[in-house]
Amino acid sequence: MNYKKITFLILIILISFSCKSKKLNYIDYYHKVYAIDSALRTGKDTLTIIRQYKKLFRKYPPAQNERMEEYETYIRYADKFHKNFGGEKSLNKLIAQSAPNWKYKREDQDFFRLYKKYGIDSIAVERKVLHWKKSLNKVLIDSFSIASARDQYNARVVSTVVKDDKKNAELLIWTIKNYGFPSRQKIGLYGNNEQFIPMGILLNHMAGTEHYEFFKTKLLEYVKSGECPPRDYIEMVDKYQYIHYLEPIYGIFLHYDTNFDAADSARIDHNRKAVGFPTLKQSSKITKDFQKK
Repeated sequence: MNYKKITFLILIILISFSCKSKKLNYIDYYHKVYAIDSALRTGKDTLTIIRQYKKLFRKYPPAQNERMEEYETYIRYADKFHKNFGGEKSLNKLIAQSAPNWKYKREDQDFFRLYKKYGIDSIAVERKVLHWKKSLNKVLIDSFSIASARDQYNARVVSTVVKDDKKNAELLIWTIKNYGFPSRQKIGLYGNNEQFIPMGILLNHMAGTEHYEFFKTKLLEYVKSGECPPRDYIEMVDKYQYIHYLEPIYGIFLHYDTNFDAADSARIDHNRKAVGFPTLKQSSKITKDFQKK
């Protein structure tokens, strides 16, 4: 093998390594998901949509956005049109993605029928979910079960709310330093004794703490890594804007704003796109379609 060929092969290897080591930015992923979803909702060619999803999931480990469940949507449509979606291996990925919401998935008979079609009965599915639960971080589940109880979801006591939010903010800072972001894939959505542990609500309440600026910067990193849902992040930011009488950045609480106009709409859509969240119009369409189900 001559020198030029060796040099060429080394260059190819280095380029390949560089591409694989480059961190994925899930903001780009969300943009692609919403574009594909928009095409699907407007009745575009389904086979093209299947191919677009397949290409996307080759690059990005799949996620299951709330009210969209794009990975499950892809598998269902691929199955319907007899396209290869990866068989049992992909179905196992879907279980891991769906497991945090398993309390609701148990009621979805179509979900179980899909697995049964590929020789996986409901008992096997339940067993796989149990295996996923055992893999979760027990330390964080214990901690955030306590934090969510302390947060007093839907029954916050005014006299202790500042102290409770401060404790939970300090817990999150400790968690980030020691374990990274406590995503649903790390702690699930239900903790000890079926305690509901939604990070979005905790983050919303942390907007009023002294640690807000740290979270505003740090959590954006986890939005990019795909661990923190954009919705949870932008709700925290807009909650801070709201309690300090500042203009909304992402328009999550627009129902409280009576002075909203077209200029605000353009500004908010721009800000939403920067973090991988749908525009006001797209968001409204997704919500309406979801409520019809």
